[in-house]
Amino acid sequence: MSILALDPILTRRAEVQQAAAASLRRRQWRSRIALGLCMACVAISLVPLVAVVGYTIERGAPIWSADFFSHVSTPEGIPGGGIWNSIMGSLIIDGIATAGSIPLGLAIGLFLAQSDSRTAGVIRFAADVMAGMPSIVVGIFAYGILVTTLHHFSAIAGSFGIGIIMLPIIIRASEGAFRTVPKDLSEAALSLGAKNAAVARRVLLPTAAPGLFTAVLLAVARGAGESAPLIFTAIGSQYFVANPLQPMAAMPLTIYLDGIQAYPELQQFAWGTGLLLLVVVLVLAATGRLAAARLGGGRK
Repeated sequence: MSILALDPILTRRAEVQQAAAASLRRRQWRSRIALGLCMACVAISLVPLVAVVGYTIERGAPIWSADFFSHVSTPEGIPGGGIWNSIMGSLIIDGIATAGSIPLGLAIGLFLAQSDSRTAGVIRFAADVMAGMPSIVVGIFAYGILVTTLHHFSAIAGSFGIGIIMLPIIIRASEGAFRTVPKDLSEAALSLGAKNAAVARRVLLPTAAPGLFTAVLLAVARGAGESAPLIFTAIGSQYFVANPLQPMAAMPLTIYLDGIQAYPELQQFAWGTGLLLLVVVLVLAATGRLAAARLGGGRK
């Protein structure tokens, strides 16, 4: 008698191997079909993105010039205008919003990563609701809080609205980044007598830096493209304004206000500004990916 006949385990293993070999070709074809369907879905999903990017480049690239980036806007019919005031206005508005939302968002994200209490659950729910809130509602809220209080439009009110949009993104993304830090590291630091503040500053923040950096860039990219809060707050300006307590131009406002005009030249300015904003968002996204990969690889 053979060994297989004497050992039921070997007999069962041989039957399984025969069944697997018999179905190998069928499973390979199913895998190829599934992979082909996934690739087709990816290609279909990329069609709108490629179409939007290509059309924006086609309409916006011809207006790009040295004057376009270095001169302030001019009224219709006067040549030599640019979007320098809009570029600087976006930097000021988004810079103030980022400076205010990053510390608060990181602090809340750290609290949520370290706590599973009912309060933390309420904060998570509030952050999720804020993340899905329409930006125009945020603009009306910022208008009611600051514009009516200061009795005039201002860039600081626009930064407040943009900061509200950026805050939930930073909170949820930073919470996920902090949760990737092994608990053994913080527990080892606490066992050595380190305080919670020192553990957060010297252990959690450096270890979670790749995810935190990506979270900040995602929030900045989201806030940089929002126009609805600025319509109700910063309202725009044709002049270069550096005072955040005054109305100020911004790239999303330029796209909206010039895009709805009947003058082809102003519409061209809107397309050129839209292309610049698209490039900025793509650069931020790519920088976040590369920085996260580099920082994450350096800590392995």
